[in-house]
Amino acid sequence: MRKASITHKTAETDISLQVNLDGSGVYACHTGVGFFDHMLDQLARHSLIDIEIRATGDLHIDDHHTVEDCGIALGQALVQALGDKRGIRRYGACHLPMDDAQIRCALDLSGRPYLVWNVDFPTAKIGNFDTELVREFFQALASHGGITLHIDQIHGINSHHIAEAVFKAVARALREAVEQDARKADAIPSTKGAL
Repeated sequence: MRKASITHKTAETDISLQVNLDGSGVYACHTGVGFFDHMLDQLARHSLIDIEIRATGDLHIDDHHTVEDCGIALGQALVQALGDKRGIRRYGACHLPMDDAQIRCALDLSGRPYLVWNVDFPTAKIGNFDTELVREFFQALASHGGITLHIDQIHGINSHHIAEAVFKAVARALREAVEQDARKADAIPSTKGAL
């Protein structure tokens, strides 16, 4: 089983995180940020990656450090669980509709972090959650997970729908990318022989 456990502790946050790439999408995400927990649940459910996160952070300041550091920890956990990436499909893509919103995601588990972000939220907040933190999470995930990650909003007028479609689209693309390729189970998916 491809699993990882990460502990990420700073003066601002204390995070313990476990993933199982060969799971069924079981989730237990408790960060103290309600909307973010809901998005992490969607990420687990639609990627079929079991994710457990326990985080405490300086929420008396704002949610930024907690959200960003969860992205860092999840990226680190993906790297650990993937190992040398032997036998994975490597690439994943998804066009995902959610009511008024449609999001396109394409990603490469290349080891070369890069985020292309073409998403505009019509509101600054979803409830008490700052919409700008969605990008911060995926920037941290891409940087620490070594992921080339492209996220494009095709359209959307509701911030909640846009954010949820982003998390679900990334989840579906990630599910495809981490899957074992039965035709190349022992091969690293690169002509360089390493990722």
